[in-house]
Amino acid sequence: EVLDLPLDVRGTVFQQRVWRALQQIPPGALLTYAQLAERVGKPGSVRAVANACAANLLAVAIPCHRAVRGGGGRSAYRWGAARKKALLEREAGEPAAQARLG
Repeated sequence: EVLDLPLDVRGTVFQQRVWRALQQIPPGALLTYAQLAERVGKPGSVRAVANACAANLLAVAIPCHRAVRGGGGRSAYRWGAARKKALLEREAGEPAAQARLG
């Protein structure tokens, strides 16, 4: 289930586009930074997408933990690698766990 919360999030227009795209990723699913870049209409902006994820201040409401490097590798996470791993493992137990968006 995707969280539908009224948020007052401050960021650039580009960051907000990335954050909205992150909110559309269901629990248990992952997207690469390249896939997110395509979703926001900027396929050449993979690094900028990663930076927008890093600038996210709302850990679970904007689930940047669902963004991974190409090949599925976990990247750095603002709240630490252990927390990212724990969030992903927790979500893996939910029905959408096997889903992978493309």
